[in-house]
Amino acid sequence: MNWRDLRNNGHWPTLVTSFLYFDVSFMVWTLLGALGALIAPTLQLNADQKFLMVSLPILAGAFLRIALSLLVDRIGTKTTGLIAQLVVMTSLAVAWKFGIANLTQALWLGVALGLAGASFAVALPQSGRWYPPHMQGVVLGLAGAGNIGVVIDHLAAPRIAALWGWQTVFGAALVPLALAFVLYALFSKEPPGEFKRKTLSDYGRVLGEKDAHWFCFFYTISFGGFVGLATAFAIYFSDQFHLKPVQAGEMAAFCTLVGALGRPYGGALADKLGGIRSLSVFYSVAAVAMVVAALFVNLWICGGAFFVASGAFGMCNGSVFQLLPQRFAKDISLMTGLVGCGGGIGGFLLGRLFGLSKQYTGNYTSGIIFFAGLALVALAGLFLVKKRWRTTWGATAQARI
Repeated sequence: MNWRDLRNNGHWPTLVTSFLYFDVSFMVWTLLGALGALIAPTLQLNADQKFLMVSLPILAGAFLRIALSLLVDRIGTKTTGLIAQLVVMTSLAVAWKFGIANLTQALWLGVALGLAGASFAVALPQSGRWYPPHMQGVVLGLAGAGNIGVVIDHLAAPRIAALWGWQTVFGAALVPLALAFVLYALFSKEPPGEFKRKTLSDYGRVLGEKDAHWFCFFYTISFGGFVGLATAFAIYFSDQFHLKPVQAGEMAAFCTLVGALGRPYGGALADKLGGIRSLSVFYSVAAVAMVVAALFVNLWICGGAFFVASGAFGMCNGSVFQLLPQRFAKDISLMTGLVGCGGGIGGFLLGRLFGLSKQYTGNYTSGIIFFAGLALVALAGLFLVKKRWRTTWGATAQARI
């Protein structure tokens, strides 16, 4: 597939604005992670509380994705996206104006920011429904590459906070949010075709199929690994290597960038090589890199290992979404919500593993190695399902699996 194919199929303004919408949404979804090392001393948080604060938006986003997925089928993707964006901007405006005085208030803001993370359930179906099956890997990878918003977080937020205080960052975030809101409102379009309205019983029906559980699990590890690391990096590098907030943000951005950019490449490679083969490689690389990061207490070795792990998890995300439309073409919106929920739960789990490990053992080693073990479990799961997938629905799929 080349860029001409992308222009000649579907609706590229919707693809671009969906990417932008998801980009700024992801940026504010992980905003507390970027500011965690600055907020924690002000609120006098211990290690576990710090990681709870930065992880809660990820968990909230997981469950809010299902809510937005249900809303998409009733009022449309575009209207749902605009409403969600307005709620997020209002929450940030309140935090900017009145501040955050304690952990409880920080957690409530985290829940509100979870709605930004739920934008995943809007941007991907809106862009993906415009394109044919053989282009789903790269299209959903491009739309999902809005993950790069977390890189903007870690580069910009600590610098703004150093000049004007971390509370000002909430107000500064409103500028790109408002710009994206206007562009999305003007240029994005509803995808063609009629789509059956989902209900909670529809989710129950899909969950009755064992493949749905496998996809949720695979994405729990891949997206959970990427976003969990993204939210934990700033605090981790600050605590572990005593970096200043701006330096910790730069390391976090460095390690996260490859994961964000890796998503469309992972989807494109899965289109070419098959999603199962691609996932097997990426999970293996991620597991090894996580173990190296856990065992070597050296900034550059650890940073390099996390760079590789984040990239591998990012490419895993694209590969999962290359396979998903082939198996659940008629229920892609349902499954987007479900696997997105799983990914958010995985991100929350990894963040909590960082916090609990530090709080109760004094270091991060056990939490990181535990998650590396989960990546190996995902690899084993692929070996269990690959023959059945390739000889059943994969035999008639319109793309390589």
